[in-house]
Amino acid sequence: MTKHSGEHNDSRLLDLSNQVSRIAASLAELSTERRVALQTAQGPESLEPPVSAELVDWVIQARRRRADFFDVGLFADPAWDMLLDLLEAEIRGRRVSVSSLCIAAAVPASTAIRWINAMVKDGLFVRQPDPGDLRRVYVELSPEASKALRRYFAELNLGA
Repeated sequence: MTKHSGEHNDSRLLDLSNQVSRIAASLAELSTERRVALQTAQGPESLEPPVSAELVDWVIQARRRRADFFDVGLFADPAWDMLLDLLEAEIRGRRVSVSSLCIAAAVPASTAIRWINAMVKDGLFVRQPDPGDLRRVYVELSPEASKALRRYFAELNLGA
């Protein structure tokens, strides 16, 4: 290999290295912009502290399993069941209708509706009409309720 071809290779490697550096910087910038856009769209409260949907689902399933061993009436806690269901839905990015939330509450529909109304009044739930079907209403956690639930799970230190 001649001295000239070695210098050419060095120059080419330097050019490639510079291109890779520019691409890496662009990817980092895009990643940061995407994270900021997600936080803006979802609100920073919905992202921190992080909670896995699997953990929330495990807690929901564990609560339901109690009925296999004890009278189901001992553990009626519709507010907590609805909070958990809405948190899992939020994490998974799915919407929850009032009727679905009533089922998650594991109490009669009239009781669940009273709880939903109370939670909306207390600022824990937010109702969102379905623009495609005005008969349907979705329910979601308020940003404050979402943040409180996420802090609760973070402080449990499950899996630590």
